[in-house]
Amino acid sequence: MKFIQRSTLLFLLSSSAVGAFAPVSHRQPFRTTSLAAENSPQGPPYSGPAVKPILDGIKSPDDMKRLDMRQLKQLANELRWETLESVSKTGGHLSSSLGVNELTVALHYVFEMPEDDIIWDVSHQCYPHKILTGRREKMSGLRQLGGISGFCKRKESPYDSFGAGHSTTSISAAQGMSVAKSMLNKKRNNCIAVIGDGAITGGMAYEAMNSAGYLRSRMIVVLNDNGQVSLPTGTPSAGGTVPASQLSTYTSNLLVSRPFQDFRSFAKSFNKLLPTELQDMNKRIDEYARGIVSGGTLFEELGFYYVGPVDGHDLDNLVPILEKLRDSDSNKPVLLHIKTTKGYGYPPAEAASDRMHGVAKFNLGTGEQTKSKGIAPSLTSIFANSLIEAAQEDRSIVGITAAMPGGTGMDIFGRRFPKRTFDVGIAEQHAVTMGAGMACEGLKPFVCIYSTFLQRGYDQVVHDVAIQNLPVRFILDRAGLVGNDGPTHHGVYDLSYLGCIPNLTIMAPSDEIELKNMVTTCAAYDDGPTVLRYPRGTGYGAEKLQKLFGYELKNGEIPAKGEVLPIGKGRIVRRPGGKTGSASTRGKSKKDRVAVLSFGTRLHESLVAAEEAEASDPALGVTVADARFMKPLDVDLIRELADEHSALITVEEGSIGGFGDHVLHFITLDGLLDDGNLKFRPMVIPDTLFEAATQYEQYEQAGLNSEHIRGTILRLSQRIKAPVLEEAYE
Repeated sequence: MKFIQRSTLLFLLSSSAVGAFAPVSHRQPFRTTSLAAENSPQGPPYSGPAVKPILDGIKSPDDMKRLDMRQLKQLANELRWETLESVSKTGGHLSSSLGVNELTVALHYVFEMPEDDIIWDVSHQCYPHKILTGRREKMSGLRQLGGISGFCKRKESPYDSFGAGHSTTSISAAQGMSVAKSMLNKKRNNCIAVIGDGAITGGMAYEAMNSAGYLRSRMIVVLNDNGQVSLPTGTPSAGGTVPASQLSTYTSNLLVSRPFQDFRSFAKSFNKLLPTELQDMNKRIDEYARGIVSGGTLFEELGFYYVGPVDGHDLDNLVPILEKLRDSDSNKPVLLHIKTTKGYGYPPAEAASDRMHGVAKFNLGTGEQTKSKGIAPSLTSIFANSLIEAAQEDRSIVGITAAMPGGTGMDIFGRRFPKRTFDVGIAEQHAVTMGAGMACEGLKPFVCIYSTFLQRGYDQVVHDVAIQNLPVRFILDRAGLVGNDGPTHHGVYDLSYLGCIPNLTIMAPSDEIELKNMVTTCAAYDDGPTVLRYPRGTGYGAEKLQKLFGYELKNGEIPAKGEVLPIGKGRIVRRPGGKTGSASTRGKSKKDRVAVLSFGTRLHESLVAAEEAEASDPALGVTVADARFMKPLDVDLIRELADEHSALITVEEGSIGGFGDHVLHFITLDGLLDDGNLKFRPMVIPDTLFEAATQYEQYEQAGLNSEHIRGTILRLSQRIKAPVLEEAYE
């Protein structure tokens, strides 16, 4: 392969050569419009082509090979609007898919999937890829129960080379595939990792690039540079409102430093005119010339051949570059640096602060998203505002997020306390240990990370925080089943993987009042690390909190500030017959009394189940308690429930090995099961993977909604017959 080369040093130093280059200010900038944008009517309202004749003929990437460049551009335009139309009806990750639309067309045109491998980092940008690889008709079921995933999944299609959902894995996977193809002597070895400037902030990307350069693994890394590092980018923080990454600044400088790119392009054509011996000399002078012009690049220092920057929306440029990289016999890894615009070709997405990254169903003509009918605030916003309340009184409180300010509430906190907000990029390991360092010096760090993403910082939780007993506050949003994002984003393992670590205090709120109380409790607790987990969702509102949960709210309003809770103490929320337990006929005999001990927001379902179970039998009495804490357990409360009831049921939004197992371990060691008078049933998320669906549908599948809890109550109290295990699986 002939890479774009520089001229010889002799040419570099000649006055005529210097005059051959136009001043930087006179050169053409990156394209700001494409065929897609030019063919789209100005709006609103916005609309795409009425028919899609090119796309209609594409059943697999093989059908693209017969297209010429004009048809490829038309295909890109049709594909963009097909993506828009599909996502407008289902919701999903929109702008990332629009940003790689032309790149997707170019990759599938140039390479031969599935023999060649294209690995999409995170893969939330894979919708155009799915449409081109035979799943166009299935897009109506995107992220729905029984439908296709919003991410790449190997079991879904042979064109999905590698599954994803979390970031910064693509380069490692591509290198592994490249090494395997080489060792197995496969005829083709084209492995392409597509990674964004947000994902490449993760340390694993540099571990992989360091290894790939050292091992000289044949692969192409496409760096999709769109300036959107965090979600959303631009949140006020200690680093300002710029993207949360010095690397982003570095790559931005590469994008505006155009002379070297023009020089290489011109030198390539000039070099063909030189005699063979001078071409060989030019190769030896190549690195020296590059150092004079640009000082080299970080990626070259890691052993990659750097190509770019390139306009990622320009098929005229992308296709021939990719073809040359494909046809090269070199084993040196290549980094192709492209510049794209997130949400490209759809003005509402380009104009939105988050570029319409993740959207609900929306009006295609205006971009306006369908609003939820609920009026209660989200638990995320309740957490953020509670933290602001605490931070106003305690200047040592700071917030840390790993590129997810919007999802964790740190954007709200950052607007109030920008200098006390730290977005570290996609770097959960760093976030945890940075928090540990802050705690060493007397700050109160709140490390705000999705439950599923804290998995990436597990060693740091153990080694840097728990062993040293540092008072780092871990706030785990999206605990439990999360809905349409599916198994890569469920927060179901944290109780299991954190519960086994000494020194941690673990709590989960049952409602928005308890969430406020627990934020206040975390802020006040300095004797060790704390974990506060809560699910994706909204509060219940004052009316339901009073009617179902039994709160007595002053003036019928939810308290503005939380209270410090006693560590390791739960509460009984409901006695047999209702909150007061005034129905004296219920549960007179111990065999007619059942206790439900809930941890987290399944308390709502437990209370509903208790009401429904008692309604079916006047003698049945159901007690419902809120554990509040998993570590330490409220052993006095557990003993009380065990002594006064014939059956104890635990309910949680976590996997096997969590709260229920801790309770079972305690009651076994405490001898509460020894006399055979107590039945115990843990209700947990089953040991399986739950695909995309609504949260309600997923909890229905998991058997954790009110009807399932009611059924367990009735079976344990012998009101209904429990099926034997063999019958259940018939």
